[in-house]
Amino acid sequence: MVEKTGGRGPVLLLLHGMGATGDVWLPWAPYLEQRWPGRWLAPDLAGHGWAPALPSYSFEGFAGRIAHGLAAADRLVVLGHSLGGVVGLALAARTAGVPVDAVVGLGIKALWTPAELDRAAEIAARPVSWFASRTEAARRYLRVSGLTGLIPPDAPVVDAGLRQVEGRWRLAMDPAAFAVGAPDLAALVAAVDVPVLLARGEHDPMVTDEQLKEYGAPVATLPGLGHNAHVEDPAAVLALLDAYR
Repeated sequence: MVEKTGGRGPVLLLLHGMGATGDVWLPWAPYLEQRWPGRWLAPDLAGHGWAPALPSYSFEGFAGRIAHGLAAADRLVVLGHSLGGVVGLALAARTAGVPVDAVVGLGIKALWTPAELDRAAEIAARPVSWFASRTEAARRYLRVSGLTGLIPPDAPVVDAGLRQVEGRWRLAMDPAAFAVGAPDLAALVAAVDVPVLLARGEHDPMVTDEQLKEYGAPVATLPGLGHNAHVEDPAAVLALLDAYR
């Protein structure tokens, strides 16, 4: 878990997307130092990075594992990307018992076709792939996490997504996490009593403004950015949190 201690105000909980790790938020550190008044946490979701796998994956299961690692006194503002945004909504559900003040969901894929779900289930059922070099494994990690072209393979933040075992390399991620399925966003948003903001990059191919507006929460569009807007322009995404500091 990446963490900054100290400061006043709510704890900012940063949740990464499918295939990534909490280290994807490390470039945010200087921006958070200047603009976030309290602590911030960037944990690995279950089955990602250094977080243990779950026996089976659900959005509530991801959220429960995160909740277990939080301090009882923490009040949270959650910013989650893609899968992390869905987990943030599950964490903020009125029945979850977690003190969440607000949720910003960035780049949540709202609609899934049967073919997309079948493809995800196929990936989840595959055995772990092994690679002869870190470079090969890093390139696969960047493809799986959707970060190709945004982070170079030799970047230190990639290391948390890789494991070396007896001279071979693999992704740290449990492939079975891909079987989590499609979120019921309408139900998830309806189960939350705190402010929810749904955001997307203008050029995000995974979700449209029109799709997000179906859920009754405010929608923010970030000009010029794509699915990984938090990697492309941390300052622009961090500005979405100004109302919740």
